[in-house]
Amino acid sequence: MALTPSSMVELGFQAPDFSLPDVFSGIEKTVADVAGSKGLLVMFICNHCPYVVHIEEALVALGKEFHGTDLGIVAISANDVTDYPRDCPELMAQKLYGFPYLYDETQQVARAYKAECTPDFFLFDGELKCVYRGQFDDSRPGNGKPVTGEDLRNAMTALLKGQPVSEDQKPSVGCNIKWRKELS
Repeated sequence: MALTPSSMVELGFQAPDFSLPDVFSGIEKTVADVAGSKGLLVMFICNHCPYVVHIEEALVALGKEFHGTDLGIVAISANDVTDYPRDCPELMAQKLYGFPYLYDETQQVARAYKAECTPDFFLFDGELKCVYRGQFDDSRPGNGKPVTGEDLRNAMTALLKGQPVSEDQKPSVGCNIKWRKELS
């Protein structure tokens, strides 16, 4: 495991479109399918990363808290399942997040979003421009800080209220995305 920070794309970055299968339904989902009228949270996560496992319950709670609002939520896993079989779609489908969990087999979507780690969070406004990219909160496995989701939740709440999202944003950190080995 290589501890990796998020890339911190420029604010205003336009959300790339995608068409990826939802592991729960098997139905392809696009940005338009999952976005709400006030925006979209795109999370790059996976099943095995200890940084994702550390916040998993809080992700479920966040999904419940914002369910039914004008903000869409989607999670995407892009890890290479050949070398990391615990991240395969069949095991992804066992998670009970309450929001779509999509599988990016080609890894093209993760590259388009400039995702680097799991977890990696990107919050977009109603025009699908990035207003937040950064950490869930200050908690990490073993650091003793409570998992609150404060940083991301504050950004989501501000967006829904039509208030500016603070530009004071800290990078997320976690396991690097497990990129497929390129054929030589």
